[in-house]
Amino acid sequence: MAIRDWPEGEGPREKLLQRGAAHLSDAELLAVLLRNGVSGQNAVDLARELIGEFGGLRPLFSATKQQVCRLQGLGPVKYAQLQASAELARRLAGESLQRGAVLTSPDLTRDYLRFQLADRAYEVFAVLLLDSQHRVIQFVELFRGTIDAASVYPRELVSLVLEKRAAAVIVCHNHPSGVAEPSQADRRITERLKNALATIDVSLLDHMVVGDREIVSFAERGWIG
Repeated sequence: MAIRDWPEGEGPREKLLQRGAAHLSDAELLAVLLRNGVSGQNAVDLARELIGEFGGLRPLFSATKQQVCRLQGLGPVKYAQLQASAELARRLAGESLQRGAVLTSPDLTRDYLRFQLADRAYEVFAVLLLDSQHRVIQFVELFRGTIDAASVYPRELVSLVLEKRAAAVIVCHNHPSGVAEPSQADRRITERLKNALATIDVSLLDHMVVGDREIVSFAERGWIG
């Protein structure tokens, strides 16, 4: 049944306007974003199918264009709607670490990095640039793709740190496999970056590896000496 044929006030948009977004299910909220369904499915049914197909909202919003468009009736327009919504959500989360915000706890940093990097289909290596009071200067993605010791260039990080006049940094990357346990290559990269930053008197405070269910901190394991 088309949503327009539902009883008055039961459509997801009408329910949102009357009761507030918190009263909508995940599928109903997604239906509002999608705006309309496809042949044989209204927007809510399509949303339920997408959530079920990908196993949840986060895997859905981090899916590639090819993964989304392979489903019947979906195309680049629906994919673009999902990506725009995900990017807005990331930027909203990023406001908690705007320039000048102080990193008061490891949990705050973890929450931010989890939202930025978890469930990405590709590997991302990024850096949080901090001033001498550990206030945030900027979050910068440095590399995308398969990351190993050969693809991370300390001189690029050093150049960025000097440009932004950072006094300390936290580097981070995700494991698309979902397993956050650092590899030996991760440890070698960390040592190279720490030594490079030491030449300009900048501290490497931590290297955090983001997985699906946990974030491993090198500092907490005593690996940043």
